[in-house]
Amino acid sequence: MPGITVGFPTTLTYFLHYPFWNTFFSELGCKLLSSPPTNKAILDLGVKETVTDACIPIKLFHGHAAYIKEKVDYLFIPRMVNVDREKHITFCPKFLGLPDMVRASISNIPPIIEARIDRKQGPFYVFKACRSIGEHFGKNLLEVFKAYYRASGVQKGFDRLLVKEGLTVPEGLEVLYNNAALKDFHHKSDLNIAVIGYPYQIYDSYVSAGLLDKLKEQGARIWTMEMVPYTVLQRQARHLKKKLFWYFSNKVVWSGYHYLEQPFINGIIHVTAFGCGPDAMVDKLMELECKHRGFPFLSIMVDEQTGEGGISTRIEAFLDMIRYRRGLDESIISVHGDLAHRL
Repeated sequence: MPGITVGFPTTLTYFLHYPFWNTFFSELGCKLLSSPPTNKAILDLGVKETVTDACIPIKLFHGHAAYIKEKVDYLFIPRMVNVDREKHITFCPKFLGLPDMVRASISNIPPIIEARIDRKQGPFYVFKACRSIGEHFGKNLLEVFKAYYRASGVQKGFDRLLVKEGLTVPEGLEVLYNNAALKDFHHKSDLNIAVIGYPYQIYDSYVSAGLLDKLKEQGARIWTMEMVPYTVLQRQARHLKKKLFWYFSNKVVWSGYHYLEQPFINGIIHVTAFGCGPDAMVDKLMELECKHRGFPFLSIMVDEQTGEGGISTRIEAFLDMIRYRRGLDESIISVHGDLAHRL
């Protein structure tokens, strides 16, 4: 058991659940090794190893898995099925079949730990997945429970940083693991932009061409769907006749409606992946809703060919448009107020 290294690709569920799994495996006596942030070499590996019609997130996952396969004893690829109370709301089929896809596509892959995360298995579905992992490593029920309890506490602390403190995922990880000060990330801005989309697209700075950093450089305050409790997001389901089938798609749509109702939000940016059918539908829903309300909206599509220059130009133009529009609105209000005063 000592010295066992488990690889956890730095993509997909990594951006939401790393604190939990890092703590859990550490408590079991394993070392959880993450791949480095996405770079061209990892992306090229993914394009080479994946089937041609895969979307960019799946290509990236294969690239990360191939990059660290020789550095670890096991690969951890949770089989994400369902985490919602409604049984029909599930993850993308490529999430469900990811362990099988990696086995079939990448040669000389180490053994895969594929814990099934499925709420349909009962109220303790995450613990059941943890128990199966613990049993694999010869741990008894008490040892598994202690590891699970400790991991749950760390994850809750991380989630509070996002919701209560309004941090993005990278900022939350900096505070949690590198002792960064909260004050370093709290800044006021006259420009508040909601960035919605799947977390593994928004927070991967390579595939999103540094979108979040570019917004910060332009003086914008960023708001994401991870900063809103899931129970609050669910209230926005009233805007649609029925819920969507896909977990992340629902969260993106609901977060879009949520931020449309927040008076301090000046604009919405949706990050979407080329080749993702559900994402294309979500993008059109948000585009039409924002157009109907006359609300500033920008869609940014990413794939393996995405370049920084084009995204930078579009972001600058989008923010300039918002500032210009706001200036016009303030001028109109000033003129109307002056006329009313004279009358």
